[in-house]
Amino acid sequence: MKLSHLKQITQYLKKFSKISAIYRVSDTIIKVVFDRDDELYFEMQRSNSRIFKCASYARSKVYNAPFDVLLSKRFNRANIINVELYGGDKIVRFKTSVASAYKEEMTYLQFEFTGKYTNVIILDENETVLEALRHVDLFSSFREVRVGQKLLDVPQAPFEAKEYPIDDVEQFLYDEYAKEMDDRLSSLKKQKLSLLNKKLKKLEKLYEKLDDEELLKEEAGKLSHFGNLLLANMHNIKPYQRVIELDDYDGQKVKIELHKEFSSVARMADSLFTRSKKAKQRASHLHIERESLLSKIEHIKLFIHTVQEAKDVAKIQLLFPKNVQAKKVKTNEAIETFWIEGYKVSLGKSEKGNIELLQKARAKDIWLHMKERPSAHAIITTDKQNVPMSVIESAARLCVDFTMFQKDRYLVDYTPRREVTIQNGANVLYNKYKTIEVDTR
Repeated sequence: MKLSHLKQITQYLKKFSKISAIYRVSDTIIKVVFDRDDELYFEMQRSNSRIFKCASYARSKVYNAPFDVLLSKRFNRANIINVELYGGDKIVRFKTSVASAYKEEMTYLQFEFTGKYTNVIILDENETVLEALRHVDLFSSFREVRVGQKLLDVPQAPFEAKEYPIDDVEQFLYDEYAKEMDDRLSSLKKQKLSLLNKKLKKLEKLYEKLDDEELLKEEAGKLSHFGNLLLANMHNIKPYQRVIELDDYDGQKVKIELHKEFSSVARMADSLFTRSKKAKQRASHLHIERESLLSKIEHIKLFIHTVQEAKDVAKIQLLFPKNVQAKKVKTNEAIETFWIEGYKVSLGKSEKGNIELLQKARAKDIWLHMKERPSAHAIITTDKQNVPMSVIESAARLCVDFTMFQKDRYLVDYTPRREVTIQNGANVLYNKYKTIEVDTR
């Protein structure tokens, strides 16, 4: 951010008297709730640090690093004594106090928008580092940021910054978010849609290459017939032949090809009977494979539609959580997994996935399903915790997004898994439920 903009934003921040709540909503974004409900977001990405406001920003997970624990302990419900642009540089410093049972604790919260060394630092009243978003050692910078070390001042810039007046600071903060999110959203959509379209094309190719059921049955009958024909003409066939020409029962000549040479006629016939059996089995199971591929194609199409309709980056991040690749956990192809504010939300991609969700869910997990119509099942893993309403609302939206293309108002029922009784397959009965409305228009 420009120094001129930070000066004017710092003046705007002086109107607040209290930090009601503070926590990370993503790896580099800190949400600060001032006074009762005035929310600001501090994006502390090195290459693109800024302050912005928006209607809402989904929390990707709950952070419990030492920095986050101390951030909560020192600044939740803290009184703001002073806000300043420290040292006339791009450093917004809050001086705060929290009245404990023993004494009043004075703490500094320092947001440094200094390019390569962008950071959030928590200092005690003696300006000793208590914690930081990024720890910096002496090998990286002369200005060490390490717990227990006194923090040095940033050298003064050798130039005078230009002034860029802001007519309305609050509108500027909303515009900062909108401008940045539009660019990021467009880039993310392009990237994720490319990935999903590749998956869709792959599935469609597999579907197009599926064998014809009637042709498989015809082939099975023909191979079985050829096997019987070989056994009926054993005296005319020499071992180790790959191509055999015989008279069929109606007198017509028939050419029989084997996959490899066999030492006896009986083995030749067994080879044909085995191929016949496999063709018959493939024909009988083909509808299962076809249905499975169709459900996967439908799921990917709904996924593409959901990404296309996403209104913010937070929704894209929710749809594509950072995966468990490093943990080498085997993923279930029938179930899609999302993380909302630290809660695991599982969604059935098909009937098979819905059945697995129902079977594996625990009694206190929350089950969601669209009211009085077929839909994807969703399970919120609660770990016996009370789930925030915002998580239930987001899970209900996913339930709708991965079921319906049409924009409308839909109802979604939700209830603890223990209230759901499996009837047949993914068909269930449930009671003691609540209903939430999801508006996709």
